[in-house]
Amino acid sequence: MMRWYQLPALALGLATPLAAQDSLAPKPPVAATLSLADALKEARSSSPTYRLTLNDAGPARWAVRNAYGNLLPTAQVSGGMGYTGSGQSQFGAFFNQTSAFVNSNYSIGLQWSLDGHVLTAPAQQKALQHATDEDIAGAGVNLTQSITTQYLTALQASAQVDVAREQVKRNAEFLRLAQARYQVGSATLLDVRQAEVTKGRSDVALLRAVQTDNEAKLELLRLIGIEPKVPIEQLALSDSFAVEAPAWQLDDLLKLADAGNPGLRSLRAREGAAGTAVTAAKAEYLPRLFAQAGWSGFTQQYTNTGLLLQQGLASAQSQASQCQFDNQVRAGLNLGGQTADCFGSAGLDASGTALLDPVTRQITSQNSVFPFNFQGQPFQASLTLSLPIFTGFGRNLHVAQARAQQQDAEENVRAQSLAVRSGVHARWLGVQTAYKAIAVQSTERDAAREQVRLAEERYRLGSGTSLEVADAQNAVQQAEGDYVNAVYDYHKAVAALEAAVGRPLRQ
Repeated sequence: MMRWYQLPALALGLATPLAAQDSLAPKPPVAATLSLADALKEARSSSPTYRLTLNDAGPARWAVRNAYGNLLPTAQVSGGMGYTGSGQSQFGAFFNQTSAFVNSNYSIGLQWSLDGHVLTAPAQQKALQHATDEDIAGAGVNLTQSITTQYLTALQASAQVDVAREQVKRNAEFLRLAQARYQVGSATLLDVRQAEVTKGRSDVALLRAVQTDNEAKLELLRLIGIEPKVPIEQLALSDSFAVEAPAWQLDDLLKLADAGNPGLRSLRAREGAAGTAVTAAKAEYLPRLFAQAGWSGFTQQYTNTGLLLQQGLASAQSQASQCQFDNQVRAGLNLGGQTADCFGSAGLDASGTALLDPVTRQITSQNSVFPFNFQGQPFQASLTLSLPIFTGFGRNLHVAQARAQQQDAEENVRAQSLAVRSGVHARWLGVQTAYKAIAVQSTERDAAREQVRLAEERYRLGSGTSLEVADAQNAVQQAEGDYVNAVYDYHKAVAALEAAVGRPLRQ
């Protein structure tokens, strides 16, 4: 039997761990808030998953520009320089190349090709670009759903923390009541220990609820694509969502989904692109037009100018000797018409052993052409029209493949349409069920709260047991948690319905 002087010590021993337990998982101060609108805005610029799809927009735009660009002639410019050393080369017979030379060249070309593929490519690429835009829109809808759902999950986890905190308060009050009744001899030590166990379980449940809350917010930031700027336990979500009776009509939702579901719109755009591909395949039976034009030029400059002068001197001397021989023949036959100055006419000085200065300068100037004093070549142009007669049934194969792809696209559209309508219908039913579940859980929660109030009152008056109180508290915690889950299940069901329809339904 416990003596009276042991009661203060026992009370002190019980109060100390109680005070420690009351300090478990204190509510942290709020350092930053995040609204759903800010989360969605940040996600559209930072979410890696969304940006992966967004990156497809650039290539799709350039594909359209490329298709239109192929209707215009293509142009190319090329140029080059070269060097050939002195030495011996062979062309039929051996000859000596005694001087190295440098050369340069340029060419400007235009080409223009038109066929069925080129003519139909712009329409096909525009259809594919439209499909890419719809894919991006669908990725935006999926992003909105995932962010909204995770935002609701984080709010749900935060609400469960509040439920856990409230349960800790109830259990702390029950423990104090058990201690007080034990001190006055109205309860046993078993009641105190039972209250301590119940309080300890609620403390652990609170710690786990806080951990779940923090993990939910971390997952939200991961989906957004950002790092937490403040300690995660100090980040609070600022939005709240009212529960309203769903007034959407199924037929209206199905019409909205048929016109606005991004996945369905994307497949329809690809169906259009497949139809254009059939037209392109049939266009292979048309003639092909090919035109080209070009300009070019070159230079060639010897590096040994002295060799050119020697060759020029030898040529001039040969010409002068021929001139003198002609003069002798004419004089012997009395023909007249002799050249007065064979050396001068050949470009030699009076001695016949050196070139005149103007001739020397002319030879040097004609050789100084590298790298940009080009010798132009004749302009070239051609126009070709071709019509394949027999290609081994290749054109028939391409048309058959294109038609098969078009039929596949049509079936994909039909399958997706059925999936969208089924999904909208199922999610609409889910919203109705989730809304009704809130009312059921609300009634259950109110009953559980009344049950715990009655159990505590019976225990306080001595007509009830601690086990009844513990059971009632467990029941009310479960009921309150279920009510929170029912509320957020409804909001998540609405978010899923919005994603299936492809547009927001709530203002």
